[in-house]
Amino acid sequence: MKLKSSLVCAAGILTLTQVLSAADITGTVTLKGTPPAEKTIDPLKADPTCGKFHTENPTTHFYTVGAGGELADAIVMLKGVTGKSTGAAAQPQVIDQKGCLYSPQIVAVQTGQKILVKNSDPVLHNVHTTPTAAGNSEQNQAQMPASPDLSISFSAPENFLKFKCDVHPWMFAWVTVVDSPYFAVTGKDGKFTIKDVPPGKYTVTALHRKASPAGLDKQIEVTSSGASADFTIELK
Repeated sequence: MKLKSSLVCAAGILTLTQVLSAADITGTVTLKGTPPAEKTIDPLKADPTCGKFHTENPTTHFYTVGAGGELADAIVMLKGVTGKSTGAAAQPQVIDQKGCLYSPQIVAVQTGQKILVKNSDPVLHNVHTTPTAAGNSEQNQAQMPASPDLSISFSAPENFLKFKCDVHPWMFAWVTVVDSPYFAVTGKDGKFTIKDVPPGKYTVTALHRKASPAGLDKQIEVTSSGASADFTIELK
């Protein structure tokens, strides 16, 4: 009994030490090369209802790149870390439908984390998810103007799971589902922070739906002072 108690105590101390020494992974994702020009969304502007929400012809936003190549909307996450999701207790991720566009269009959540889909438009939308990973079920729900938010979650990891609107076929969003809290989405400055990572050696991968859908990997070691990982994604 004493041996068992000692082992439990030691395991508890080890876990507490890992929590106390957890640190952040920070870095920047940049794009090397000139991305293709964005395309105008002509059907949106031509739509008699949705077109009224825009004074100019809206365009796609597949690449959001700063003057120095800083790449927004890249997903950066620890590779091979599964079964660590805290999604059931995480704050919901909000996706809005506004101006007959999804916002944001690139999202990352944990398995089990709620995604609240809003309809801020005075028109009917339908939220149609088309997952490919086993364990994630397809959903297709109509959403009237001013109706309650739709709550959606996924149980299996999947990269760039597509959300679309069948009423307005130019509307898309892509959700990456991660089985741990160790991920981030780069901002317009290309920067990211993955918070509270336990010490250890990891593979970090940076994915971009257009420029690097398979991901670019780096090996790092997280210490009590954290770690850094910068990525340069090259257009080919």
